[in-house]
Amino acid sequence: MKVKFVALLVGAFVFLFPFYYMLIGSLQSEPDPSVAGAFPSPGNLTLHNYGEINKAIHLGRSLINSGIFTGGVILGTLVFGVLAGYALARLQFRGRALVFNLMLLIQVVPFQLLTIPLYVLIVRSYGLADSYLGMILPFLINSTAVFVFRQYFLQLPAELFDAARIDGASELSILWRVAVPLVRPALLTGVLLTFIGPWNEFLWPFLITKQQDLQPLAVSLSNYLTTVSARAANPFGAVLAGACVLAAPAVTLFIIFQRRFISTNLSSGVKG
Repeated sequence: MKVKFVALLVGAFVFLFPFYYMLIGSLQSEPDPSVAGAFPSPGNLTLHNYGEINKAIHLGRSLINSGIFTGGVILGTLVFGVLAGYALARLQFRGRALVFNLMLLIQVVPFQLLTIPLYVLIVRSYGLADSYLGMILPFLINSTAVFVFRQYFLQLPAELFDAARIDGASELSILWRVAVPLVRPALLTGVLLTFIGPWNEFLWPFLITKQQDLQPLAVSLSNYLTTVSARAANPFGAVLAGACVLAAPAVTLFIIFQRRFISTNLSSGVKG
């Protein structure tokens, strides 16, 4: 028992140390890349780096951009994911199995392979460069979320849907009034699974946005590294301060919903 406890303790330390070092590094007035830098003196701790990164990239505006981008992706994931998951689980139509298999196949295609055609389509054909819609559009439908919603809808008794149809309810009414209230855990799972991706997404927003006031925080931090950091007094601390701000919402969300996140994740993986 003691061996297991020690092993878990060591594992927790190894996992948490990078976060600790990131936080400590963001508070140091003078950078110290040595091992001793992980345990600085109190006199070397300050919030000056947060002020520096805020002046350089406008943290508030970058966070708003990240929030709009992430919120739009989550909204699209829930709306289209619920509709597609319900159709694949409860509607009978020709080619349903083929559509589901193609959806699973899409999950193994790296997004990087689709970057160039997506860029040509959205920027040149649709003219959506430097816009929130241009950032959000490629991520509106999440095949993983569709799969999760489908698995939850399959677990609901067929009698509920048959009774609603006999009463004359339309499919959209059945979905909204019968199915969705019964799969609320799946909605939370969809939000949690979707949040991390767009919040930390760098490649697509970097390609689609050139205006600084539209760029999410991940892109703004990268631009800071390549353009401004060389002139900063402590670029190491400023970058770590920005990384702490970027990581804070995701860490907070996970801590708040940790138990629900783990339980719904496990249940969605074994159902069906």
